[in-house]
Amino acid sequence: MKSISLVLGSGGARGYAHIGVIRAVLERGYDIKSVAGCSMGAVVGGFYAAGKLDEYEEWTRSLSYLDVLKLVDISLLSNGAIRGDKLFNRLSQMLNGIQIQDLAIPFTAVATDLTNQKEIWFTQGSLEESLRASSAIPSLLMPVVKDKRILVDGAVLNPLPITPVVGSHADAIFAVDLSADVPMPGGKVQEDAEMEAAHEQDKLNWFTQMKHKTLKWLERNDDDETEKALTANLGKLGVVYQMFDTMQASLIQYKIAGYRPDLLIRIPKDSIRFYEFYRAEEQIQLGYDIACRALEGFERGEANTYGQL
Repeated sequence: MKSISLVLGSGGARGYAHIGVIRAVLERGYDIKSVAGCSMGAVVGGFYAAGKLDEYEEWTRSLSYLDVLKLVDISLLSNGAIRGDKLFNRLSQMLNGIQIQDLAIPFTAVATDLTNQKEIWFTQGSLEESLRASSAIPSLLMPVVKDKRILVDGAVLNPLPITPVVGSHADAIFAVDLSADVPMPGGKVQEDAEMEAAHEQDKLNWFTQMKHKTLKWLERNDDDETEKALTANLGKLGVVYQMFDTMQASLIQYKIAGYRPDLLIRIPKDSIRFYEFYRAEEQIQLGYDIACRALEGFERGEANTYGQL
């Protein structure tokens, strides 16, 4: 059995592909000796290292469009950022206080310390807290404040954190890039018109619920102003993430040039949109299919569209 270190990059809902990649890697007989990741890569990698990937996958597959909307906190209306409390409370329940140093395999979650302008590696302490810090996208998710430091998404400085596993003594390093400029296998899969219409109705229902809750909390009656603020902030977050996504795609190229993995598994950057967390099933399958193609090439010593040597 060949041992590997696995590096899982950031990319919003595209990160579900990491689950499929892990399934493919294990299925082909590789022994994962260590994992490093940031943002969604840290979340998936952390759950795998904790032996709870099955539970996490089952939960993600169960999420509907409306379930995802319900995970958005009310702070979105006031300051244009999501607290993430509902989401991370659910993740915390699954992780049940697990500490990084107690994991079966070495794991590193990478975050960015804005206060001191440097990369932070979580290799001990609360797993849940490390995942929250690693995935706090600036202007999108509220940062984690710890020991007088403001911690945000590791992708600000290192969207594909290869360095933490360089000294892990595995036979090879496999890294997964979620921002690759490669085509979708068989073409891009679009949601059908009926599904899109259902999602639009869910969104309208959610807007109504959010307005009523917010107005009650603020003791206000200006429904129109509330909806305008909510709509504007949702729109701003989309633009912010597009900018963030473009930045991290460029950074990944620099990181790969400095520390080239033995295999770079490339997931199409336009597979799904960053907020489509209700599309886990198809994205997990995509990650599995692409990983299989990449691994086939790797085992033959050949590069292909989805696997770079």
